[in-house]
Amino acid sequence: MSQQDQKREIFGSRLGFLFAAAGSAIGLGSLWRFPWLVGANGGSAFLIIYLVIAVFIGISLFMCELVLGRATQSSNVGAFRKISPSWASLGGLGPLAAFLILCFYSVVGGWIIYYFFRTIAGLNITDPALTAELFNNFTADPVLPLVLHGIFMGLTMLICYKGVVNGIEKASTIMMPILFAIIVPLAVRALTLPGAAEGLRFYLVPDFSRVTAKTFMDAMGQVFFSLSLGMGATLTYGSYLGKHENIPVLSLIVTLVDVLIGFMAGIIIFPIVFSFGFQPGAGTGLTFITMPAIFSEMPAGKLFGSIFFFLFFLSALTSSISLLEAAIAYLIEEHGWDRKRATLVSGTVSFVVGCLASLAMGPLSGFTIKGLNFFGQLDWVSATILQPLCGILTAILVSWIWGSRNAIQEITSDGRVKFALASIWTNVILRCVAPISVGLIFLAGLGVIRL
Repeated sequence: MSQQDQKREIFGSRLGFLFAAAGSAIGLGSLWRFPWLVGANGGSAFLIIYLVIAVFIGISLFMCELVLGRATQSSNVGAFRKISPSWASLGGLGPLAAFLILCFYSVVGGWIIYYFFRTIAGLNITDPALTAELFNNFTADPVLPLVLHGIFMGLTMLICYKGVVNGIEKASTIMMPILFAIIVPLAVRALTLPGAAEGLRFYLVPDFSRVTAKTFMDAMGQVFFSLSLGMGATLTYGSYLGKHENIPVLSLIVTLVDVLIGFMAGIIIFPIVFSFGFQPGAGTGLTFITMPAIFSEMPAGKLFGSIFFFLFFLSALTSSISLLEAAIAYLIEEHGWDRKRATLVSGTVSFVVGCLASLAMGPLSGFTIKGLNFFGQLDWVSATILQPLCGILTAILVSWIWGSRNAIQEITSDGRVKFALASIWTNVILRCVAPISVGLIFLAGLGVIRL
């Protein structure tokens, strides 16, 4: 073990890791992206497909990244290099994806801050056309979104600056219990509204006639986005994990918690949407256009609206710190920087690129590539190309190059942890099922094939 490895920080407790890993997973993917994907894909048919993919592929790839990180005690590039030196450059795809995601993720974090305070002040706009105008005018503003984007990025940098235990773990153990405490009363309130049953029916009764190839592509993308797969964050957190920890159990818990929170977000949003007669397929505007109009009309809407957006803020922040940490770990390990320098540089560069993403909603909106502005391009490149590609490569690296024997030895902690499905995990799912299924959807997303 190298001197660098000996000094490597590890999570101080199992609960601390669970809060941090769950926080990484439970972000805008669960609370923002998931509900509008359900709405856009016709309800619970999407939910069922998502659950199947999460259980059979998501958990396996999550374990794969944790195992590789813990075994090598390195983040993506170093981990790939230690298994196969010729693969080192491919390991850089994960941190690159995390960096690109963080750039626009922090912009959305700034939007959440704005809506949190606007809701406290009272929106008093019940017409979705007017809330859409508010959203468009705000995001097109060349100044205020940048300021709020900077505040959100600054909070992310502050937490990562303090390190794994004193920063990431401590912040996660504070924020995650608050998040859980907030989401339950919001769900209860949503279910007690008149007409909530219609929203639950839309959400929970499947309509498979609306399922298309795009539904599967969206579901796979959601699994990757919500579980932080293929972006270096999970692998990096795995490198901070103690050798005695039970990776299969931890992976199952994190995945189930992530699915539960996404499910609860739907329980909150769809009964509210149907109760007030709005459309569930409003796309990305469901959070920033439809929900503000509803809270303006809803009894005690100011209170529940502010709680709703505070919930979103916490989920976004817990995820953003894992995205930034992937870049920080890379700079520390590959370039010998200290944490202070790595945090300041990576956070500042992310902020600057994020400014361009924010301005793409306004002054730079005319600059597009194939119909996508810079904000959309960051999302497309990271989610459609880098994340699935990195997920495929990680599965192949672990199962084919490193080998089943080494992977099983690590995941069972040299036989101290029982994992009855270990052989199926490596020889079936990682070697065949995950690369083929993710690869097909990856090629379909690029338009190379049609499913």
